[in-house]
Amino acid sequence: MSISTKYNPKEVEKKWYDSWMQRGFFHSKPNPNKEPYTIVIPPPNVTGVLHMGHMLNNTIQDVLIRRARMQGKEACWVPGTDHASIATEAKVVAMLKERGINKNDITREEFLKYAWEWKEKYGGIILEQLKKLGASCDWDRTRFTMEEDMSAAVIEVFVDLYRKGQIYRGVRMVNWDPLGGTALSDEEVIPKDTMAKMYHLQYEVVAAGASEPTYITVATSRPETIMADVAVAVNPNDERYIHLHGKSVRIPLLGKEIPIILDEYVSIDFGTGALKVTPAHDLNDYELGQKHKLPTIDILNNDGTLNELAQLYVGQDRFAARRNIVKDLQEADLLVKIEEYASVLQTSERTGAVIEPRLSMQWFCKMDKMAGPALESVMNDEIRLHPPKFKNMYRSWMENIRDWCISRQLWWGQRIPAFYLPDGSHVVATTAEEALVLARRESGNENLQAEDLRQDEDVLDTWFSSWLWPISVFDGFKDPDNKDILYYYPTNDLVTAPEILFFWVARMIMAGYEFRNEMPFKNVYLTGIVRDAQGRKMSKSLGNSPDPLDLIDQYGADGVRAGMLFSSPAGNDLLFDEKLVEQGRNFSNKIWNAFRLVKGWEIDESLPFPNETAVNWFESRFNEAFVQIEDHFSKFRISDALLAVYKLVWDDFCSNYLEMIKPAYQQPIDPQTIAATSAFLEKILKVLHPFMPFITEEIWHELAERKDKEYLIVAAWPKKSKFDKELIGQMENVLQVVGAIRNIRNSKNIPNSKQLELYIKVMGQNEYAPFLGIISKLANLSEVQFTTESVDGAVSFIAAGDEFFIPMEGNIDVEAERERLTKELEYTKGFLASVDKKLSNERFVSGAPEAVIANERKKRADAEAKIHAIEQSLAAL
Repeated sequence: MSISTKYNPKEVEKKWYDSWMQRGFFHSKPNPNKEPYTIVIPPPNVTGVLHMGHMLNNTIQDVLIRRARMQGKEACWVPGTDHASIATEAKVVAMLKERGINKNDITREEFLKYAWEWKEKYGGIILEQLKKLGASCDWDRTRFTMEEDMSAAVIEVFVDLYRKGQIYRGVRMVNWDPLGGTALSDEEVIPKDTMAKMYHLQYEVVAAGASEPTYITVATSRPETIMADVAVAVNPNDERYIHLHGKSVRIPLLGKEIPIILDEYVSIDFGTGALKVTPAHDLNDYELGQKHKLPTIDILNNDGTLNELAQLYVGQDRFAARRNIVKDLQEADLLVKIEEYASVLQTSERTGAVIEPRLSMQWFCKMDKMAGPALESVMNDEIRLHPPKFKNMYRSWMENIRDWCISRQLWWGQRIPAFYLPDGSHVVATTAEEALVLARRESGNENLQAEDLRQDEDVLDTWFSSWLWPISVFDGFKDPDNKDILYYYPTNDLVTAPEILFFWVARMIMAGYEFRNEMPFKNVYLTGIVRDAQGRKMSKSLGNSPDPLDLIDQYGADGVRAGMLFSSPAGNDLLFDEKLVEQGRNFSNKIWNAFRLVKGWEIDESLPFPNETAVNWFESRFNEAFVQIEDHFSKFRISDALLAVYKLVWDDFCSNYLEMIKPAYQQPIDPQTIAATSAFLEKILKVLHPFMPFITEEIWHELAERKDKEYLIVAAWPKKSKFDKELIGQMENVLQVVGAIRNIRNSKNIPNSKQLELYIKVMGQNEYAPFLGIISKLANLSEVQFTTESVDGAVSFIAAGDEFFIPMEGNIDVEAERERLTKELEYTKGFLASVDKKLSNERFVSGAPEAVIANERKKRADAEAKIHAIEQSLAAL
């Protein structure tokens, strides 16, 4: 069978992915004879399509799951999607708008029908795209956070926590998203640096009988909220305002009279020292208002427009009202000045809208009790964060945790299981039937009917379902002792982004201890953010994010996977450059060409075995590299593991080993060498498979005849074996010699086809004798001899501490070579002088670590040897 001269990913990828699927290699079920290895996918939003962050995250997960599968573990990677309340509702509202339908004109049931229609049409796109990447998820286990069983688990948890007193309802200051029309938790608010304006306004002091009006200046960044002012506060110790104690002022334009209150909270040195108090629209003002028993006036509608309580600018958007009020204040001569200052704008993670702090009746979950075990487990490394630098951030957040606002003013999501009685009281129950029983009992009214109860209109925060994910995907609430949850839980590794360490990871840990009394996973691998070459976060709005599917189409999935991992150490941002993916594609081609070379050799069974040294060396080199690779995996240095494989394949196998054993042009190879080489290639394919699954599976099947289920995806992962350090070190010296000869060829324009002679000056034990054939072959030498003297008319060089000579008669321009050597001698003498100066410095020698001093002494010895060799070469010329 002829082998294609060029690797074609498009022909290979679908073929092998379909084949893996058909043979059930991704599917997992509990097996008491095997160790489980479990990953649950961070469920992407059902609204999502594949982006570069998904590519990185899911490539890492697939590397881990494929390696575990090859290690003989029962590998289970559970996929799924998140219903994403705010984002999905926005998509459905937009879809309805295109159809001429307003959400407010239809019932909740009708809206949900449209939402499910949208989900069924678009909700699985991202999972299908992950298959293009090679993600080996157990697709039979695909879950969705709003499927019936998972929603039932959410409701069960809400009821459980409510009955434990950990969920309550109350009026609190919340983050309000005017565009989404819902409250948000603190973690769903994204701060953005910006330049803002500070407006200095004149509040007239109420003074009966005064001939001239007097004013107090108040600074605010939000003049559109002055209609909600209920007081102006000053510090009682501020001498500038002592004469105003007990007085009142009038709100500009509105003319409403409000008191001046005294509170040491107000900073004398900040701004004007006078603070407008607007309890409905600022958290600190709210607490000040509570302390002084001030009224609360909310002048904003849910959509960010001003309501009737504002009296002015009613119906206008908050920012339009700001522009208009500033204009009117200027015309009324009540605006003293406007200053620009650096500020932080709080925005909605989902819609991008500027957040409004506002008082709202919401449902909250107490977090302090659950945070305790979740904090302890991470601090004592029962659950390990990789890299551990995130532990301090995690601790800071957990030690200062606030109650979680869990209600959202939406229709898409799990509806809060609270049912209101006609008198305004409520009961919480998993079903309407159970609620009626509770309502009759608690009210003492047996005549209550189902229609007398009204269920809460709000839904639960999306994260309130996803914090249960590692348990609910295995039906751990529906059936707490089912075989799946008992076998697969706790899961092993979680791969996610640092920005949801608190949104999701911390909450899953809390849920694990709260509902199963154990951790949900053992390791958390925190990826970095994928950024462009300028360090900007990739986004559609900036236009700096390539389409992952286009990259796969151009470079192949293996090339993209390798390219993403070449520079993505855990917890550090990845500066993405398409050249990395190109490098990944080139690596695929290198592997393919190496395979074609080996497969193309003709075998002569009668030939002896001339390559024993090369074979023994590469076997040791592979075993050494494999120990390094396994160490990187144990420390979750996935990028370093790939780079170790890359070096092993590109440098050691392709550039060195294959060149050592390659037969002469159109000459056959012996059977022992080809058998060893094929075995090495199989081992390489195994360690490379988790990173580049498609090309490795293709070569695996091309390399030898395989039985129906003898696939690389389930081939046995290599075992650690002993390696000969001395042989590896000797070969390093040999390759250093070969490299030096090649450099001499390049510097003197001697063609590779021209054979050279080599003299090795050996003073003691001769370590090069077993490697003469390899040196001659790699460096194209006609003769290698040993000598105890310098060789006249030869270029010399130092490698691995020994001196070598290459006769140059007839090969070089003597004058040009003399000039080159003279310049090199001057440079080396200058370098030696700088090293001597450093070593003669007593402060350096007494203060530097011994290893540093030893390194400098080695530099000196090497420079002296090089000077001696150059001087001899000059003398020979």
